[in-house]
Amino acid sequence: MEELNDIQIVELINKDKNNFYLLTDAYKNKLERYIKRISFFGQTEVEDMLQEIFIKVYINLNSFDKSLKFSSWIYRIAHNLVVDKIRKNSKRTRDVSIDDEYLSLIIKSNEDLHVDLINRDAVSKLKEVMFNLPDSYREVLVLRFIEEKSYEEIVDILKKPKGTIAALINKGRKIIKEKLVL
Repeated sequence: MEELNDIQIVELINKDKNNFYLLTDAYKNKLERYIKRISFFGQTEVEDMLQEIFIKVYINLNSFDKSLKFSSWIYRIAHNLVVDKIRKNSKRTRDVSIDDEYLSLIIKSNEDLHVDLINRDAVSKLKEVMFNLPDSYREVLVLRFIEEKSYEEIVDILKKPKGTIAALINKGRKIIKEKLVL
């Protein structure tokens, strides 16, 4: 089948629910990476979360507003379910799954720090700093620099004002820089 955009996929699913696999195929890997990066869940928990997300999407697909961006809507569902699970399980698995190549994207605008990240020790330390960041900072940094979401998409996903998103990104980057320089 030719490449379909999200709205076309939703329309096909609304015509025939058997087409739901098109949506899972399009978003399974993206959402899996996103869940791992903001939660540090193990693979079994991630797969359970994916199942919950797609069930919720299936149930609520008719309420999707086609004037909005579909990816923001599905990421918002994923975000809400992951945050709920994190709150229920205060102990998180320390299965750090942020890819080394993506970590430098978070702070790449600072060339001196970017050069330091080439060193494996710095990348290892950055993983540790990311793991210990408060969830609010880690979420926006992952969405902006790893998932490559625009500010508008992050606003839609997190339901926070654009100024708050910008402040969280700037503060998160500042915390990372301070921890890595020490």
